[in-house]
Amino acid sequence: MDITLVIPLFNEQESLPELHDWIVKVMMANNYSYEILFVDDGSKDESWAVIESLAKSNPAVKGIRFQRNYGKSPALHVGFEAAKGRVVITMDADLQDSPDEIPELYNMIVKEGYDLVSGWKQKRYDNAFTKNLPSKLYNYTNRVISGIKLHDMNCGLKAYKNKVVKSIEVYGEMHRFIPVMAKAAGFSKIGEKVVQHQARKYGVSKFGWNRFINGFLDLLTITFMSKFGKKPMHFFGLLGTFLFLLGFGFAFYLGLSKLYHTFVIHKVARLLTERPSFYLSLTCMMLGSMMFLAGFIGELILRNSTIRNTYLIEEKLNLNG
Repeated sequence: MDITLVIPLFNEQESLPELHDWIVKVMMANNYSYEILFVDDGSKDESWAVIESLAKSNPAVKGIRFQRNYGKSPALHVGFEAAKGRVVITMDADLQDSPDEIPELYNMIVKEGYDLVSGWKQKRYDNAFTKNLPSKLYNYTNRVISGIKLHDMNCGLKAYKNKVVKSIEVYGEMHRFIPVMAKAAGFSKIGEKVVQHQARKYGVSKFGWNRFINGFLDLLTITFMSKFGKKPMHFFGLLGTFLFLLGFGFAFYLGLSKLYHTFVIHKVARLLTERPSFYLSLTCMMLGSMMFLAGFIGELILRNSTIRNTYLIEEKLNLNG
């Protein structure tokens, strides 16, 4: 199968028939073998009934329905698990992503060898203040922290090699950082394509301002996990050792200074407990000890984890001979 389209949705009954017909038109024009996988994230309208109707008329239409609303990341996760196509393309169900972009995205994966291609909505039809400006700040922060030079990391229109979506686990609200997870898994050829952004035709946006705050925190989490997930002691142990030695060194200096003033120059010096620097040094030693122990506990937890020796293997040669 050439293409699997994974389309998460929530209350999009008006747009689904039009989106389906548009996708089918593109597939037929390019002679692709395909499946359309709608993932209904607990819709309260008639979205599932529409999907059932489409599936009756088109065997390529498949559906997964959640009991309640879990979010876009879980919807993508189950969609990725079920995807069978050589290339997996995700798009939103609100008609703001154009299916006409599919052939070029497919060719960038198959012919140009990209692992992942992300859409870039260079010209947007969203509200400039409530969505466009925060989105630009958000993407700039992503580029600085992750090192991935994408202008629109959160664009719903993306294309992947099948093995990419099978190698990453999308959970929580981590769908915004799939390129970061893919890079951490070893898929480094990540591209970008300018795509057409359609004005919303039906319904209203399902996202609010909180996604930018949550997104920043999630980015820190995924960045930390990708670098230190299998070696927590390298982060906590190093930082803890540094803080402990810093505090211990300063406390040692204060102690020598006290002895010097008392026994060498016979001058009455302040008690160590009267000096704020003494408490700062104690704080550094305590924090250092706690961080070192955190790293040690992290290593113990990892030792008993089922993923401690899980690695992605590209290929094997002559192992059965």
